[in-house]
Amino acid sequence: MQGNADSAAKFDPSRAAEYEQQSRVALAGYDACHELAACLLSAALGEESAAHLLVVGAGGPAQEITKSAKLQPSWRYTAVDPSQPMLDIARACIHEAGLANRTQVVPGHMENLEEEAVFDAATLIGVLHHLPGETTKLEILKAIAKHLKPGAPFIVAGNHYAYASQPLLLAAWGERWRMQGATHDEIQAKLGKILQGADPPHSEEAIFKLLELAGFVSPLRFFSSLFWGAWICYRA
Repeated sequence: MQGNADSAAKFDPSRAAEYEQQSRVALAGYDACHELAACLLSAALGEESAAHLLVVGAGGPAQEITKSAKLQPSWRYTAVDPSQPMLDIARACIHEAGLANRTQVVPGHMENLEEEAVFDAATLIGVLHHLPGETTKLEILKAIAKHLKPGAPFIVAGNHYAYASQPLLLAAWGERWRMQGATHDEIQAKLGKILQGADPPHSEEAIFKLLELAGFVSPLRFFSSLFWGAWICYRA
């Protein structure tokens, strides 16, 4: 998937090092979103289940793993990410949390998974808006669906709306950076990078259509923050 390779290249060591701090500013409610995702998966799969989760785009602080592991001591994880600098950070966080023995890390893309691997649930958080075009987005969703059991819960989260189509939200995003001490020039540089560096689905309906085409049903939004949304759905 060339689009995935191009997206991974954006997360060089410099960007990877600042990812968590930048994400907490760009996404108001960063921790809450991950905590709610963990709670929803735990509620969907049941207490003390022995589930195996697929975490796609797991690089960075690996909160999809560390948050849910606090609720479910028997869960195992397979973490996939094409960015080595982001995976290095994830490995360190997983090790620090004492979860290395419960987590398999797979460098690369979905095609690097074993063909026969099947999972009880999956997450794709903060990835979809980095993939260019509907075809690339649909490819990764179909690849995830292929590796899930029927009825398995799936959480997808990321930005939606074309950024320039929502000037008030974009301005509020700039104000949030200003609230954190960014100068006018720094804000303009960040907004310029945002407008040029991502391709989010243009609506919630567009996300629902992609999920339907990929083989998922019953999407339900559980979190929203400016451009960001998070949904749970199920493998048909």
